[in-house]
Formats: sequence, C-alpha cells, structure tokens
Amino acid sequence: MEYRDFGKTGVKVSKLGFGAMRLPGANKNGKWLIDEDKSIELLTEGLKAGINYIDTAFPYCHEQSEIVVGKSVSRWKSEVYVSSKSPIWLLEKPGDYRKYLEISLKRLDRAYIDFYHFHHLTGHLYEEKIKKYNVIEEAQKAKEEGLIKHISFSIHDTPEVLKKSIDTGVFESVLCQYNFLDVTNKEAIRYAKSKGLGVAVMGPVAGGRVAEFDSKVFMEAKDNDLVDLALRFVFSNKDISTALSGMENLEMLRYNVKAAEGPEELFDKEKDFIKMVLNSRKIKDTIPCNKCDYCEDCPRDIHISRIFKIYNYYLLTDLENNSKWQYDMIGKYDDSSKASECSECGQCEEACPQKIKIIDRLKEIHKAFSKQN
Repeated sequence: MEYRDFGKTGVKVSKLGFGAMRLPGANKNGKWLIDEDKSIELLTEGLKAGINYIDTAFPYCHEQSEIVVGKSVSRWKSEVYVSSKSPIWLLEKPGDYRKYLEISLKRLDRAYIDFYHFHHLTGHLYEEKIKKYNVIEEAQKAKEEGLIKHISFSIHDTPEVLKKSIDTGVFESVLCQYNFLDVTNKEAIRYAKSKGLGVAVMGPVAGGRVAEFDSKVFMEAKDNDLVDLALRFVFSNKDISTALSGMENLEMLRYNVKAAEGPEELFDKEKDFIKMVLNSRKIKDTIPCNKCDYCEDCPRDIHISRIFKIYNYYLLTDLENNSKWQYDMIGKYDDSSKASECSECGQCEEACPQKIKIIDRLKEIHKAFSKQN
C-alpha cells in the first residue's frame, strides 16, 4: 500500500481509505441494524491490508457506523487515523457543536478524533450555522483541548464555495467528490493541495455506478475492468491524498486493495475509453445518484436510490422488460412505494448532496415505466 502526505498535517495516509458509510446490516422488525461482527471483520481486514484512514460520520449507518469503527480501531495496535463529521445542519444553538462531538467521541470510544469535519458544508450552512453559532471558535477550542487533531470539512457544493472555504484558513483537510464521471472539482482539488490541505475524495467509482457499465452499454467495456480503471483514474491524480471507497463486503475490499496496489498511470487506450464514456448520450442522460441514501427518510417510503438505479439501468441498457419488472416488484415484498406515491414535500431534495431534482425525476420515471404497460 502506498502512503501519501496528507497536506501539511504531518500525516501520511493510505491512498485507499475506508469509507464506513455502507457497512453491512439489515432491517429487522422495521429497524435497520448494523451487523457488528461482519462490519468489524471487514474493517479489520482493511487495516490488515494497510489501510490507515477510516472515514465515518455521526449519521452513517443509522448512527451506528461510529460504534463499530471505534470497536475495530480499538483492537488494532498500529497507527490508524479516524475521520468523523459534525452534523452542522442539526446545530440549533451555541454549544451544539460540542454536544455532537462528545457523542461521537463516546461512540468511537476514543479520547480524540484525528480529522473532524464540518459535514456537508455549503455556503448557506456556513452563514446560517457556522458563523451564527461561532462554531469555528468551538472547533478551535476543542482542538486546543486535544479532542480534535485537525479541523476539516466535507463538501458537495460548487468548486467556488470549496475554494472560498479553503481561503478561510481554518481547515487542514477537505473531503470532496471526484471520479471519471465527475471531474468538476479537479481544479479546486489542485488549489486545495497548493494551500497545504490534505485532500480526500469520495465516490471514486461514482457510488457504484461505474460497476453497472458493461458490454451491454459499451462494446469497448469488455476490454476494460471499469472499477479498476475508475480507481486508477483517481489514484493517478497526485493532488489527491486518499480515495475513500464505501466497501460493503470482503470481496469488494480485496478487489479495491488489489487495484490500489496495481499500476496508477492510465494507458492511452484507457484515456480514450474514458473520453468516449463521458461523451456518450447514455451517460449524460443518467441520474447522477451516488446511493448515499441521505434521502431515505421519505414520509411515503419511496426508496429513491433504488428507483434511480433501476431507471439508470433502463437508460444504459434499453432492457425495457427487465427494468419494468424490477420497478413493478417495488412494494410486493416490502413496504416501499413506487415513484407515483411522491407527495412533493421536497424533503429529499433538501437532503440530496447532488442537488438532483428528485421530484421531477420521479415523475419522469413513473411516466416512462407506465407507458410500457
């Protein structure tokens, strides 16, 4: 495993990091429960493979991710850097930042958090939460007390807001999105590194969308291992310190570790393939959902990311009957609802980091599949 300088923090991190947002679990009696044994086994296997940066957050895995990350790290003797995040959208008064920090420390069972982020920072949240409640001062105080080693932020906003946040001079590292389907942040990432910030990226395989491209979509795909290609595309950018992959099982973990240990530089034919993919109408028409499931608390029980995945499969493959069958199966064996049940409350759109016009897309999807009846 290669280790890279994490900005000017003095830390070297594994170029493959472990994103602990998709740890294994299941719904039991109407409640989602993490599978602690499988999750700890998975995280421990990652540590054995040389991963030394684990990224979690207050809300991940129905607020259970931090607990198993803490249990996994406590059993490991070598240096591990733990990243977590403050849910700044929940801050309602001065002192709330400290409250959520203490909850995370208790869940992690640690005396400190190495990289503690302002989670999902936006220009609006910076004004309405960070400045309003003097959160920067609280973060700096927590750092002085040793509860935080480094103040960081994660962002889904524009590159302009990303750069503006860097220019505050407060932050030591940033977590943002970057993959070969979305290079919007490429220049901002270079800027972050030039300012001495460590750069971690999320979604190196676009939330799994890359894995869904196969020879049905692009004949050229049969000659390319697309997930490996996507990871190497990110690793080849030397402005990036670590790429966080949300690994759900041992097979995925071992595959990604193998990719991290392979060659980084892309061959000309691979670069040409990526250009072809990006210029494809099929790709441009798909919904850029990364399956983060921030929208999952839908009051009508619409599993939005599942519906988007089915629709993207339809757009990419033109397999109408199979896609319609998958859509028609929604609600047959569980309590989930079809797109037509949307009440247009807008809750999902407020939560979506990708700023997807979810209400309009759900109408579009239901109309498309209804036509096939």
